[in-house]
Order: sequence, then structure tokens, then C-alpha cells
Amino acid sequence: MRTRKRRLMNNINVVPYIDVMLVLLVIFMVTAPMTNPGVVDLPRVGQDLKQQSTPVIVSIKKDGQLEVEGKSVNPDELLVLVGAAVEKNPDQSVVLAADKKTKYENVISIMDLLKQNEIHKVGLLLKSEK
Repeated sequence: MRTRKRRLMNNINVVPYIDVMLVLLVIFMVTAPMTNPGVVDLPRVGQDLKQQSTPVIVSIKKDGQLEVEGKSVNPDELLVLVGAAVEKNPDQSVVLAADKKTKYENVISIMDLLKQNEIHKVGLLLKSEK
């Protein structure tokens, strides 16, 4: 009888790795829309406050970062954007949407900056408890 010598296989089977990668891809595709890093957690009040026109919304994140209409800005860019909106419409109001964990000092400094630059209709955005 002849005995056959076994040959060594020098190939790597990558099919299981591809299966794992596809499962991870599906998991990330499903969970990615559920995460929203740009959410500001607003404090609540007992009554609804209505605006007559659409205000310019300035978001202040918990780390103090500023956003105007979803675009990250620094204080100088904030003044340019808000100033342009107020020039177009003198009755334009500006609303500060600050996360409830934001330092009070950050909110007041932005409000003061706007007031010093002749932007008088400045308010705070709140959620109603209803």
C-alpha cells in the first residue's frame, strides 16, 4: 500500500472574516442614525412661549461650543451672522438654546456680547413641561 503524503495548506480561509465584517457593518448602519451628538437638553418651564417670527437660534453646548443654525461658530462669526439677520429685519429676535448643564457664565457672556453689539431682542429657548 502506498501512503499519500499530506500537503500543507498555505491558504487562509477569509470567508468567516467577511461574515463577521458584514455583521458589524449592519450593526453600525442600524445604530448610526440613533446617535445624535448635536442634541441640546433644554430646561423645562410650565407654559408655552410663542414667537411671532422665526428667531435666529444660537445653541450653546455643555462644553461652551456655539452653533448658529447647526453650524459651529466662534463669537466673532456669531456676531457677523446674527448682525446680518438683524440688518435684514430689525425686529429679528435671537434665541439662546443652552444645554441645561452649560455654565450660567457662558450663557450670560453670550447674551451680553449680543446686547453690546446692538442686538436687543435676545431670549432663552425653553421646553414646556406639557
